[in-house]
Amino acid sequence: MALQLGDTAPDFEAETTEGPIKFHDWIGDSWAVLFSHPKDFTPVCTTELGYMANAKPEFDRRDVKIIGLSVDPTDKHEQWAQDIAETQGTAPNYPIIADSNFEVSKLYGMLAADVSGDPGDRTPADNQTVRNVFVIGPDKKIKLILVYPMTTGRNFDEVLRVIDSLQLTAKHKVATPVNWQRGDDVIIAGSVSDDEAREKYPDGWESPKPYIRIVPEPSSK
Repeated sequence: MALQLGDTAPDFEAETTEGPIKFHDWIGDSWAVLFSHPKDFTPVCTTELGYMANAKPEFDRRDVKIIGLSVDPTDKHEQWAQDIAETQGTAPNYPIIADSNFEVSKLYGMLAADVSGDPGDRTPADNQTVRNVFVIGPDKKIKLILVYPMTTGRNFDEVLRVIDSLQLTAKHKVATPVNWQRGDDVIIAGSVSDDEAREKYPDGWESPKPYIRIVPEPSSK
C-alpha cells in the first residue's frame, strides 16, 4: 500500500552519517523533513544536499529537523559530503541515512519490495523513484509528500512555505489560499461555523461567496 497523507510515518532503525537512529525517537516533539536520493555522487542531488545545509537555520527556526537518505553506505556518504562542501560551499550538517539494504526506501514505497542485492551494482536510473520529500509532524503523521524526477532539482523554498502553512493551520482553524506566503490573508476553515468565527474574528471577514471567508493571518503567538 502506498503511503497517504495522514498515515503514520513508518518507524525504522538505521545507520546515518551521525550515528544510529530510531526514526520516531529522533523526531521527538519536532517536525521533520525526510528527503531521499537515488545514489551518491549524482549532480542534481549534490546541489540539493548543499542547499539544505545552507537552509538549515530556516528549518531550525521552525523547529523542523531535516534528514537525507541515499541508497548507498555511510562511507560513500562521507566521501560525497566532501564534494558537496567543495561545490556547494557547505557540507551536510544533518544526518544522511545509509539505506544500502533498501529497507527505508521499501518502507516508504519508493522501491519495490523485491529489490535486493548490492547497492553498488545499481545505477541512479535503477533507483530513480527514490526522489521523495516527506514532511512529518510531531504526531508522526505524514503531512506532505512530494515526488520529483531525477532531472528536476527540488524546490525547498516551497517545502518551507508548506511547513509555514501546516504549522499555522495546525494552530489556528484556517486554510491558506493559492500561492500563500507568510503575512498574506487566510481563509477561515470550512469546519468553523459562522457563530464560532464571529467569536474569533469580531471585526468580521471578507466574503465574496458564503463559503469563502477571508481574514488576516492570525498571530503566530
